[in-house]
Amino acid sequence: MGGMGGMGGIRPRRSVAIASVTALTLAVSTPAGTGHLVAKETSTAAGAVAVASGSGLDPCKIRGRLGVQMSEGIPTPPGYSRSTGTVRALNLMIDFSDAPGEGSAMDRFAEFAPQTQKWFRTSSYGRIDYRPETPVTEWLRMPETFRSYGIERGVPFEPGYRRLVQDMVRVADPVVDFRKYDLVNVLVTPNAGPSALDTVLSVTFAGNREAPVADGTPVANASFVYSRQDDGSGTYHETGYRVLPHENGHVFGLPDLYTHEGGGAVGHWDIMSEDWGVDNDMLGWHKWKLGWLDAAQVGCVSAPGAAEYTLTPLAKAGGPKLVVVPLTARTAYAVELRTRAGNDVAVCRPGVLVYRVDADVDTGNGPIRVHDARRDSGGCTRSPNVHAELSDAPLVRGETFRDTRAGVTITVTGTDEAGNHRVVVSRR
Repeated sequence: MGGMGGMGGIRPRRSVAIASVTALTLAVSTPAGTGHLVAKETSTAAGAVAVASGSGLDPCKIRGRLGVQMSEGIPTPPGYSRSTGTVRALNLMIDFSDAPGEGSAMDRFAEFAPQTQKWFRTSSYGRIDYRPETPVTEWLRMPETFRSYGIERGVPFEPGYRRLVQDMVRVADPVVDFRKYDLVNVLVTPNAGPSALDTVLSVTFAGNREAPVADGTPVANASFVYSRQDDGSGTYHETGYRVLPHENGHVFGLPDLYTHEGGGAVGHWDIMSEDWGVDNDMLGWHKWKLGWLDAAQVGCVSAPGAAEYTLTPLAKAGGPKLVVVPLTARTAYAVELRTRAGNDVAVCRPGVLVYRVDADVDTGNGPIRVHDARRDSGGCTRSPNVHAELSDAPLVRGETFRDTRAGVTITVTGTDEAGNHRVVVSRR
């Protein structure tokens, strides 16, 4: 369910939304050492973090051209919600006369919190204090029928969603101070619209410059959640919430990573690719982009030669996490260590994940592509509704990734007792 720049269209599998600009900047300074990353613990203040100019990481902060829809470039331009510090999420549960709320509104809220709160705390290493709040504990009845808003998969913000937001603000405003919140989650009664098994209506409008104003504040970053995706595993109550952290990823400026082939570009390695089924984390690139990694946890291989890096598991707080190899001003390889821990419960082959990031590719068109170390193997996962082919994509000790055209070689040379992996990255 996506967010994108300009007026929305339709992506396969999910709706796309308006996203003009993004609000995140990242703390970046010169990494220590000559090849080994040295981690340092720092606290992150609420709100965006300034980017240090002249950093040794500057060559790795690839950027897309103007007009790319939700570019993977770093830093993310302003306009989206902050992704560090205290983030207050307003949750409004809404229903309609032709789709009255099923059960209590707070039961609907409980489907997503505190699981979403815990997911963000785990993924960010505590860098984001995500606070879902419900100043209104009953269903908010909209003045028009659901049918009258004309909401279907892929519809743009105008005119139906604009009318819905205006009506929602009008009904909620007497008891809600919109100025207190960083983002809005609209939890629609699940009987509005078709089942998520038939079509996915959930959508985010992020960085929306044309959004209606409430209490002097534009409702510019809003996620709408309808029927949840059931993966058929019988764990719906455990997995259904994951649509919300995916949608909130858009309000933080992250694009959709699924493509026309579904999860075929990234698989289950990032919640912006597959948010159904069992838990999965975010890629290290996204954690850097969101300000959840310090500069000293990122290595930048921009000069010719070879250097050895130690990588600690992405799921574990602290330690070196990401190595970036810039190819052009707009593309780079990223290298990280994934293990079965934290949010990554579906990992069946731990190892070093290599993927290509292209800041010039729009959301939903494959801005990130994972290298599959075992192409056409069928994968190793047996978890339901997880893209199996890429589940065994990581490199293990003794294996090498080569891009002969770019002159880049990445070899996993060893591991230690703590489970950290050593990689040698060379470029001509």
